[in-house]
Amino acid sequence: MAAIPLQSVYNNKVQTSTKVLPFRAHNGWNPCMGFKIRKKRKFERAEEFAKRIKEMHNKAKVALRKSQEEMRKYANRKTSKPEKYRVSD
Repeated sequence: MAAIPLQSVYNNKVQTSTKVLPFRAHNGWNPCMGFKIRKKRKFERAEEFAKRIKEMHNKAKVALRKSQEEMRKYANRKTSKPEKYRVSD
C-alpha cells in the first residue's frame, strides 16, 4: 500500500477554524480519492464557479473571525496590564 503524502492528508480534512476542506476552499470541489468512477457531468460556467468560490471564501472568513475572537478571549482572560517602570527603577 502506497503512503499518502502528508499534504494530501491535511488538505482532505475539514478544518475546525474554517469548517471546510482546504482543498475545496482552494479548488471549489472535493478531491477524488480512491477508485470511484466519475460520473459524466456538465461543467458550470466560469461566472457561477467564481461566485460559488467567493461565497465559500466568505463563509471561511466568517468562521476564521469567529475562531480568532474565541482564541483572543481565551488568551486574554488572565492577561493583566503591564507594570509601569520609571527610568530610575
